[in-house]
Amino acid sequence: MGTFINYYWKHSSSGLSMFQAWQGIRSLTNSIRLYPVQRLVCVKATTTRMCSGYQQANVVILHKSLADDFEAFCHANPSPLPLLYRSQPGEWGCPPLAADADIRVDCPQYCVFKDGLLVSRVSSLMSYSGQLQDMVSFYLGCSFSFERTLREAGVPVRNVEQNCNVSMFRTSLQCRGVGQFQCPMVVTMRPVPEEQLDIVVQVTHLTPLAHGGPIHIGDPAVLGIQDVSRPEYGDPVAPGPGDVPAFWACGVTGMEAVQSCKPPLAFTHSPGCMFLTDREDSSISASTSTPEPDQCPLTFSISQQPLHYSVASKAVVQSIRDLEKIIGEDPGERGIRALFVQDELLRSCLSLSHSSSVLITTGFPTHYTHNPPEETDGPPGAFAIAATLQALQKEVAIVTDHRALEMNQRIMEDAVKKGVIKTAVPLLSYQGNSPDSALHFLCHDGDLKKPRFDHLVAIERSGRASDGNYYNMRGVNIKHLVDPIDDLFTTASTIPGISTTGIGDGGNELGMGKVKEAVREHMPNGSLIACDVAADFAITAGVSNWGGYGMACALYILSLCPIHQRYLHKGLGQPHPPTQDQHQAWAASLPSVAKEEEMLSILVQHGVRSGKTGTLGMEVDGLTFHPTHSDLIIKLRNRTSQRK
Repeated sequence: MGTFINYYWKHSSSGLSMFQAWQGIRSLTNSIRLYPVQRLVCVKATTTRMCSGYQQANVVILHKSLADDFEAFCHANPSPLPLLYRSQPGEWGCPPLAADADIRVDCPQYCVFKDGLLVSRVSSLMSYSGQLQDMVSFYLGCSFSFERTLREAGVPVRNVEQNCNVSMFRTSLQCRGVGQFQCPMVVTMRPVPEEQLDIVVQVTHLTPLAHGGPIHIGDPAVLGIQDVSRPEYGDPVAPGPGDVPAFWACGVTGMEAVQSCKPPLAFTHSPGCMFLTDREDSSISASTSTPEPDQCPLTFSISQQPLHYSVASKAVVQSIRDLEKIIGEDPGERGIRALFVQDELLRSCLSLSHSSSVLITTGFPTHYTHNPPEETDGPPGAFAIAATLQALQKEVAIVTDHRALEMNQRIMEDAVKKGVIKTAVPLLSYQGNSPDSALHFLCHDGDLKKPRFDHLVAIERSGRASDGNYYNMRGVNIKHLVDPIDDLFTTASTIPGISTTGIGDGGNELGMGKVKEAVREHMPNGSLIACDVAADFAITAGVSNWGGYGMACALYILSLCPIHQRYLHKGLGQPHPPTQDQHQAWAASLPSVAKEEEMLSILVQHGVRSGKTGTLGMEVDGLTFHPTHSDLIIKLRNRTSQRK
């Protein structure tokens, strides 16, 4: 490689390309059997801009006794360690990647490890030729390979602009271990203009052998990175105005693997000083064609505190938008479309997909002259959400008014007996007895860094108006029947890492403060009843239960999206489709006509009435279960089944 640098510098004025120089020096050294001259490169002389359009490779060289385990480690972690070639012991070349290669001299700089410790950086491994006879070389994909494609797509590559190495960070994410190889994943960080995130994920998704798409976009702390100005490897890279940090899995993970294994002797490339191949980057031609919707990722902001984006395929996005349209049907002619904000269902479900513990609240005591005063809209949707979250292995709890706790416990018991939900969900109450009650309810010991829940969902839950009261759609104040669960949502808005969703059908529901101006303008009694408490996501539906059904179906669809699942799991582990048992459990959790009819029957048995009419019968918001609600459930299930 040093000879190559000298050769290139000598001939660059004549218009010789970097790759032509590389090929020329290979031919030269091969024909005259000369060892490369002393290298004129240092750790700053990276290969980030060399041989643009050709694949580059990370290199790990280990004793042959460790080779099988390391290969298995690569297959278990294909995003950071995409295996391009495994050599035979003592094989200097790699015919599939480059003609006349010699791994002893073909990287600008190498790291030498003894017992897992980095002992030196050298420009040649020729002096180790004897030991290398019993060693195996692994060539792993590199993200430098897609930088040209990004530039051709009009995306600025900041490390190239700043003439420095890319930033590389050790994360808190543990790779899937194999044998003695147990280590955290290393990532590269590239600042990307927010408006170009879709282009970036689409271009890099096409390069699985160069680490594929980003494994995280947003706050570095999510990966355990505390300071992006102090990378463990490479150089700090300054963001441009409006840039968002995007992180890719990195082959320097191989260095971490070597250090974890502690072999007597091992070698890797020096970070940024890659092996240059003769193989063209296949993503260049692929990026000029329009990808199929299942293979076209799109990005969506799901949190500002902390900054967090998620990814799903274009096909899945369209499916969830179709669900959103179905739940927005308005047979009761309430004018709910005036409150609609596109993609709130999608963004909420993306956020929920990333969550591990969810708190759900429901209960609207609109019938203040009856006992119980609750209505049939809300609990069925809440149970549908909880059932699917349970199936997806997330912790779920429901918080309700203290006066209704015993009734809801009986409803829960009946729902489990009747098969509406598989496992009973813990039921909680909150009364806000002190100024810091909400904080202590949401966080362990009131510590902002230890939240009990990472997402709150309110569905058809009475919400506080601007005057501090709670109103039903007729403008009657029902504050005396409502516990201040709104405080949990207002407090959650101050706690990084907790997101909130509100589902409603009239604008007086908790969370609908996000669209309160539209409520005041378009809904009957809007200026009085409009909820003043906003959620991060406000999902409007013709009937709130339908919003819960749509959320359950959207979560199921996301669970079947390989692009989303890879991103959700940060590119760790070999991506696999769900097992038959998983798929059956997820499908069984979805709302069905039979389950929702049973749920409504349970509510009626406990004296819960239809919201609009007060009827104690099989209706919700004045609409009979058959055919209105049953037909809508069938529509949702039919659209959901198309994604299997």
